[in-house]
Amino acid sequence: MADSARRTGRPRSAAADRAILDATRSALVELGWGGLTMGDVAMRAGVAKTTLYRRWANKSEMVVDAVAVLFDELALPDLGSLRADVENVVLAFAALLERPETKTALMAVVAEATRDDALRTRIRTAIVERQKHLVIEGRRRAQARGELPPDPPGPEGAAAADRAVDLIFDVIAGAVVHRSLVSAESVTPVWARTLTALLLHGLPSAAGPAEPAPDGFGGPVDA
Repeated sequence: MADSARRTGRPRSAAADRAILDATRSALVELGWGGLTMGDVAMRAGVAKTTLYRRWANKSEMVVDAVAVLFDELALPDLGSLRADVENVVLAFAALLERPETKTALMAVVAEATRDDALRTRIRTAIVERQKHLVIEGRRRAQARGELPPDPPGPEGAAAADRAVDLIFDVIAGAVVHRSLVSAESVTPVWARTLTALLLHGLPSAAGPAEPAPDGFGGPVDA
């Protein structure tokens, strides 16, 4: 077609993107960070190496995007209560971290980021900021149910909401990552319930909780 002939470049192929990111994760599992090369990924994905460099400046960027698409699988179905929503996302996040491709890729980029400020920024924008929508949605639902108070009006209320989202995300993600990848312990349903009780109700008061919570944390766990 004449219109096609006049086009100056090819549209980016979603299939090629998937193949490259899949190849990146499999190469990391097999070869580790030090053994991973753009050439090897290109060969595994069945594309030219120039195809990779048109998309990413280096392997650090490519690996971050390979991890980011895995975290995009996380969802927050409405289970009817804040408690159930939190427990569900904790278990889903932990299950994602159990996958060898996720574990290897995430630990590799985090280790490299300690020496690379640009990589740390890319992790924050491509993974962390992108996944905060889960917290935002969970808070919105809980507020609509009356489980959480509404945000105060005006700029100060918006700023307070942003701080709350950041803290909730950091606590949940930090706890699950530490449990799974640092302590190498399982995130069980009991552990998820305990973490959720701690998040929703805090440490037990000196008088003790109104009713038992998992592992002695918090008050009633029904939000």
